[in-house]
Amino acid sequence: MTNQPRIPRPTIDPEAVLTHLHAARSRPTPAAVWTAIADVPALLAEIERLADLLSRTRWDFADLLAAAQATIAADYDGEAEPLSYLRDAITEHRPWPMPDDGQPDA
Repeated sequence: MTNQPRIPRPTIDPEAVLTHLHAARSRPTPAAVWTAIADVPALLAEIERLADLLSRTRWDFADLLAAAQATIAADYDGEAEPLSYLRDAITEHRPWPMPDDGQPDA
C-alpha cells in the first residue's frame, strides 16, 4: 500500500500537564493549583476522543474479521467469488478523518 498509516496524535501535552501537577503538589499556591485544575477539561476531552477512536477501531476490526470469516466459509462451500466478502468490506470502509493538528503524519 502506498498510504502511510495515520497514527492519532495526542491533543494534549502530557509533559505540561505533569509539570502543572507537580508544581501544584510541591508548592500549592492558588495559581499553581488553578493551573493544574485548568488541565482537567482538556484531559477529559482527550479521554473521550481516545474512547471514540478505540470504539471505531473495534468496529473496523469486527467488520473485517466477519468478512474474513465469511470469505473462508464461502471458499469452503465452493462459492465462485469467495473474496467478494472482503472486497465489499473494504469498499464500505470509511477512511479515518484527517488529523487537524497541522502536523504531517508520521
